Amino acid sequence: MELPDEAYWGINTARAVNNFRISRREISVYPDLIVAYAQVKQAAARANRDIGALDGERAELIDRAAQDIIDGHLHDQFVVGVIQGGAGTSTNMNVNEVIANRALELAGRPFGDYAFLSPNDHVNRSQSTNDTYPSAVKLSLIAALTKLADEMRLLRHSFATKGREFREVLKVGRTQLQDAVPMTLGQEFRGFSTTLGEDIDRLEDVRPLLMELNLGATAIGTGITASPEYGPAVIRHLREITGLPDLMQAGDLIEATSDTGVFMSTSSVMKRAAMKLSKICNDLRLLSSGPQAGFAEIVLPPVQAGSSIMPGKVNPVIPEAVNQVAFVIAGADVTVAMASEAGQLQLNAFEPVMAHVLLQNSTWLRRAVRTLRINCVDGITANVDRTRAQVNQSVGVVTALLPVLGYATATRIAKEALRTGRPVRDLVLKDGRISAEALDELLSPVALSGLQDTGPLPPMTPELILRMERELDAADLRDDS
Repeated sequence: MELPDEAYWGINTARAVNNFRISRREISVYPDLIVAYAQVKQAAARANRDIGALDGERAELIDRAAQDIIDGHLHDQFVVGVIQGGAGTSTNMNVNEVIANRALELAGRPFGDYAFLSPNDHVNRSQSTNDTYPSAVKLSLIAALTKLADEMRLLRHSFATKGREFREVLKVGRTQLQDAVPMTLGQEFRGFSTTLGEDIDRLEDVRPLLMELNLGATAIGTGITASPEYGPAVIRHLREITGLPDLMQAGDLIEATSDTGVFMSTSSVMKRAAMKLSKICNDLRLLSSGPQAGFAEIVLPPVQAGSSIMPGKVNPVIPEAVNQVAFVIAGADVTVAMASEAGQLQLNAFEPVMAHVLLQNSTWLRRAVRTLRINCVDGITANVDRTRAQVNQSVGVVTALLPVLGYATATRIAKEALRTGRPVRDLVLKDGRISAEALDELLSPVALSGLQDTGPLPPMTPELILRMERELDAADLRDDS
């Protein structure tokens, strides 16, 4: 086959490009994966140098070429499709060839001078796709989940801030879409914040599982072609390169090479976060429904026209977009489960589709969380007049009087209030069992809503928030490039 003169990739990449014209999406759409694979190759070169499996000159050239990729260069050279057969071999070959030809360029030699520095004999020394590919995917997921968790922390803070802002806005609570007892809008938004905090914790829980790598396993876990000294050495260098001191070599390399349980766990926690975030978006859409014939308790920022025919209509488009991302993530979780189950004997051939959907999930969910925060939550306002009127007309407040009136009397008053439209307070005073002063105390906002204080905000200073936003902005720019 003829290759373009300017291509850093080689014959194996070219064949893979021709074979897998399916997704029309190149692996370069996931820069975290490209960087992680380059880190694995860099650590391998240093380890091979240390144990005498690679001479110093070639090891240094591979190291420098890998660093170029880590620094963000040559990402456009990673051109194989995200959907590919071969358990990731095409991706590994693409990485090997780009690093080899960049190393040859650094040495002042022509592309393809593989007699001097070979993609397979030197860049891939002591390695196989079957240990480098899953290791690179795990490293890329660690980076992706770190950014996702940070974005969720910012959204959690926004909900908590709204919780403080709305802490005195009394409203009607609802169960099964029916009127229940009063609460504050602040308590409701504080609950959203707490939910996000729990999902951040679950994302953190999966990180240790991703730290276990099968580097040194080579083809099936026996370590064939690799020195016993290689595994510990490559892990040691990878810790230094990535700044992840908890990286470790799996205790059973044969099991670790065939098992993909960690990818199911990662998918599961992302699906959990997506489903719960989608539920919050459902609540925001309900609470903002109207503006005249719905709940209309909150007002979402009007970010765009809602109709091409109905003047003045505004729709909850941001929560709707987040809902749709959640639907995609739920479907992708099924893909990961099926791909994990389909593995056979010593290797799972379907890791590429798992890597694709997991990295896409983390990217889409992170961006959905961001647009929900910036384009929706931060601009939400409370419709205080509406919530006050609903509480004043609600029969749910009679629940607070149960200890004094008893269930039977309270039920009679509730039914009369519904039938006549008279406020519960007037009917209770008419009953004569509770004085006006005692009734005011029983029906006070604090008594009706329980603990009114929404608690302290998550520990995030303005400086920390600004730094996190800048880092996430930079990550998005890298992804888009």
